[in-house]
Amino acid sequence: MKDMLGQAIADYYHKTSAGSLWVHNKYGPKEKMPVEIYFRNADDMPELEWIALQRCRGRILDIGAGAGSHALFLQKTGMNVTALDISPLNAKVMKERGIRDILCQDFFTLKAHKKYDCLLLLMNGIGLAGTLDGLHTFFQKTRRLLRPGGRLIFDSSDIAYLYRGKPPGEGPYYGEVRYRYEYRRMHGEWFNWLFIDRRTLTRIAGKEGWNVKLLYKDPFAQYLVECTMT
Repeated sequence: MKDMLGQAIADYYHKTSAGSLWVHNKYGPKEKMPVEIYFRNADDMPELEWIALQRCRGRILDIGAGAGSHALFLQKTGMNVTALDISPLNAKVMKERGIRDILCQDFFTLKAHKKYDCLLLLMNGIGLAGTLDGLHTFFQKTRRLLRPGGRLIFDSSDIAYLYRGKPPGEGPYYGEVRYRYEYRRMHGEWFNWLFIDRRTLTRIAGKEGWNVKLLYKDPFAQYLVECTMT
């Protein structure tokens, strides 16, 4: 069982297990991940997510859709939304929840047969870029998926607080974090996940031909941006 997150989401939805989902990292002790956050209804979504959903227009691709809560909300409000997730278990849950258009695929291998007006990544979905080099690749990929005038909406956070505001100046970028999931006493593979500070994001986006507009920020260094092609 390698898809720990997908299995935890499927078990939670079908009420077949009371196991805990844990996240291991390279900077501290493992942390418990509350699976119920993937099943939030509209009333439980934070302000950041509300703002993001209200900015969605036209044909929408919800990248890393998980259990599909954001896609489901957009669908119920009449939006044309496709939910994309790499996990077959997540895709099955989304189908059972009533999401009509689902792609079970790796974002980076997705063929640009369709063009979208909005690409949405929430709950630090931009983390799938993995590294700063991966973020360059991500911006190049999204250019091929968006229609002219389209928008890319995502959130992230600056995790300099983990280093008391003084991240290391040498070695890999401090926002490149290694994680793995643990569920039902089984461990998944380690993977890279990116947390990007706004200054570095703006610099990389600019190099790849994107404008970055800040939509929201909170006191805990979490923020929401909207990117458009120059």
